[in-house]
Formats: sequence, structure tokens, C-alpha cells
Amino acid sequence: MNLLTKKLILFASGNGSNVENIIKYFKNNPSIKIVLIAGNNKKAFVFERAKSHNIQTLIVDKLFFKKEFINNIEKYNADLIILAGFLWKVPEYLIKKFPNKIINIHPALLPKYGGKGMYGNNVHNAVLKNKEKTTGITIHLVNREYDKGEIIFQAETKVDSFDDVQSLVKKVQVLEKKYFPRVIEEYLLKN
Repeated sequence: MNLLTKKLILFASGNGSNVENIIKYFKNNPSIKIVLIAGNNKKAFVFERAKSHNIQTLIVDKLFFKKEFINNIEKYNADLIILAGFLWKVPEYLIKKFPNKIINIHPALLPKYGGKGMYGNNVHNAVLKNKEKTTGITIHLVNREYDKGEIIFQAETKVDSFDDVQSLVKKVQVLEKKYFPRVIEEYLLKN
């Protein structure tokens, strides 16, 4: 790894499909390296994905909410922290330590359907209940409030009358797979 290599830390809470997609996207890119995958659920499949790619892992516990946690990740000299399905709110001390360097993906077109409790199927159920014509993804910077950081990118998809939660999940995952790694790369190049 040379001095110009940009380093990423990925945080996830579950299966890690976005993590896997990001790993594969940057696998042969000598300028961008994933140095750590962290998660708050020690049984999450994301750790198996990390292991299969020989990427270091860190299980995040309640220490995450104390400033001492920074010692666990500072040594990686990360250029960006990526929340790829990470369900815990990022504490203010971490946001201050990494200003404009924490990116989240949300499965809706913010500002709609954001905030505490609005993740995964909760979002898709709300979109269907409100008979929205479109849904999509929002990639944004993380600030002190849930899903209120500066929007970097949005992509939308049509909500059809026959859609259910599972079909919306698939439509949103297509957008995530297509755009999330590219937006990360573009952001790194600009900043």
C-alpha cells in the first residue's frame, strides 16, 4: 500500500451484501483499500464475507458510545468510514473526529422516510402504505441527526401497483449495487 492509497472502514450490522459489493468493486483498485470491517452483531454474516476476503474485523460493543472507542479505529488512518447497513446511531465524538468523512446509504429518497426506526423493511412498508410513486436510495454524509446529513447522491426507481416489500427490497438493492461503490469512489477523488 502506497502513501496515496485511500483507506476505507466499513460498518455493517447484518448480511453485508453492500459490504461485499464494495469489496468486489475496489478489489483490484490499487488506490483504494478496505482496511477494516466493523459490526455490532457478532453473528452477522458480514464477518464471514470479511474473512473470505482476508479483511480485518472488529466487533463493536457498547464501547462504541464512549470516546475510548476511537483508539480501535484511529490506527487504520481511514480516509472514509462507510455505513453499509449499520443500524446504530454514530456518536457525536466520532462525527467530530471524522468531519464529512462518514457516509451512509439509506433505502429511501430522503428527506422522506428517514429518522429513528426508519431502516430496512420499515422504510419499504411506509413507502407502500403512503402509495408513493417512486422510492430509491440516498447516499449522504452523517451528522448528529438520523438521516439529516448533506445528500451526496440519490437514485430513484418506480413503485408499481403490484409491488410489495420484497419487490421493493430488490429494486432498491439494484440501485445500491450499481451506485454505492461509484459514489464512494467519486467522493474520495474529490475530497
